[in-house]
Amino acid sequence: MDVAVGIVAQRDNERAQELAASLVDALEREGAAVVVDEATGEAVEATPVSVAAMAGRDLVVSIGGDGTLLFVAREVGSTPILGVNLGEVGFLNAVAPADALGVVTDLVTELDRTGSVDGRELSRLRATGVDGDWTLEPALNEIVIHGPRRGHGGGATVEIGVDGQRYAESHADGVLVATPTGSTAYNLSEGGPLLHPTADALVVTQMAATEPMPPLVVEPDTELTLTVTGTDTAYAISDGRNRQRLEPPATVSVSLATESVMLAGPQANFFDALDKLE
Repeated sequence: MDVAVGIVAQRDNERAQELAASLVDALEREGAAVVVDEATGEAVEATPVSVAAMAGRDLVVSIGGDGTLLFVAREVGSTPILGVNLGEVGFLNAVAPADALGVVTDLVTELDRTGSVDGRELSRLRATGVDGDWTLEPALNEIVIHGPRRGHGGGATVEIGVDGQRYAESHADGVLVATPTGSTAYNLSEGGPLLHPTADALVVTQMAATEPMPPLVVEPDTELTLTVTGTDTAYAISDGRNRQRLEPPATVSVSLATESVMLAGPQANFFDALDKLE
């Protein structure tokens, strides 16, 4: 067997590490070349590498919650990812721990036999300064533009441009642009609509705007611009992690990233996951 697999276990999670160890044993018995992330390598007998070094392998298994899978996706790009769910909701992680050994070994056997694996592509977003001097790491969930802080006295005026036309302008905590994947996250908490995972769309949602317009659903290739004024400092943030400080007036372009994420194997039941939301 000539299949290369990476395994990433949620940090400081003994259950995740135990499952990683079981997967390493099973896959190595099948002849796969297996590596684990550096933190897991301290607890599991397997070759440790950085998560970024797993990019280009045939499959990466993420063991944890959706946050773990988001981290893995940032690091490995378009490398197929299978999510094993140790979290509460699991919009991205479809495989239960009890099923993980069977699902992963079946996928690796399929990879060895066919050289490919079935899955679903997840769009990502890219935020860029209109003058081209910076670009954030792609976001699987959302791009957020907001003022120096959330809450009273911390907002900014944000104008939303859609294909060159103004849709809305208001003082607000911020504005976010979400993918269907991200519609269940920050977007939902700000009153944005749910998008079905298979929808070919983006949603633009204002955050605590003083003159709000309804959230807007647009086609993925729509030209979106967010122009920030009325504050000395603002931020563009990708998936709550990567950020770019802005000096208003500043305009940010939000568009689809060229590289999507491949979610391999069984897909989570969207409506079952919704039932677990509080």
